[in-house]
Amino acid sequence: MKVLTEKIEAITTHAGGTWGIVLEDLDTKETWKMNEHALIYAASVIKLPIMIAVFHASHHDEITLSDKVMLKREAIVGGAGVLQHMTPGTQFTIYDLVTLMIIQSDNTATNMLIDLIGAKKIQQIMVDIGMEKSKFFHKMMTVSVDRVGANEISAFEVYSLLRKLVTGQIISIHACEQMILIMKKQQINHTLPSQLPEQHEGLIGELKRWEIAHKTGYIPGFRHDVGIFYVGKRKLIASILSMGLDDIKSLEQFGNIGLEIYRYLENES
Repeated sequence: MKVLTEKIEAITTHAGGTWGIVLEDLDTKETWKMNEHALIYAASVIKLPIMIAVFHASHHDEITLSDKVMLKREAIVGGAGVLQHMTPGTQFTIYDLVTLMIIQSDNTATNMLIDLIGAKKIQQIMVDIGMEKSKFFHKMMTVSVDRVGANEISAFEVYSLLRKLVTGQIISIHACEQMILIMKKQQINHTLPSQLPEQHEGLIGELKRWEIAHKTGYIPGFRHDVGIFYVGKRKLIASILSMGLDDIKSLEQFGNIGLEIYRYLENES
């Protein structure tokens, strides 16, 4: 893993800005950290603990994932996602809202789920899963000028969340499996996966050459991508946060990091 981390250090040094990174090779148990406890604006990575809060509520029979929620005009916000273009009055299952929140980073779906679950419940879930320094204060695209604080995360606490997910230590093994499957359907793939080989269709049932269960986050000045790489039988957690980079060049740097991780796992496979 030393060669991989040296390459990532070179990429991040060349890119400039501030980085928070934690990697763990889940097969060799080797880890590498850089500025891992720094609190950085969360952007859409905060949607991961929101997803966990929804599944927690379902597990405890407070809601049912097949329950439907009506899209109200006053709930519609801009930014990422398709719900902002849908007709008010349309109903969506809670599971659909979670899926849209993760795979399209849909801000309207996210805010509907926050209203459903409640900010205090999300904050408590974050503490319960070990995100004690990370903070959740506000909805997407509706940040008040007199807000209490900003949504913040650290690379280490997001890594810990991912590790608990992939090892079935949050809520239940079944819930973790469902959440990982949603993350594998991610449609925003212009960061860590952007330079990986194309996924050609093979035989039915054949394992894919690679997969990533991940969640991105972006606002100007901040770009993140966090998730689990699956290459052959090899697995690696990557929690990568950045701020202060050029918004266009940061895409290339994330792609370079993703490619180096893929090469490492493929060579070791």
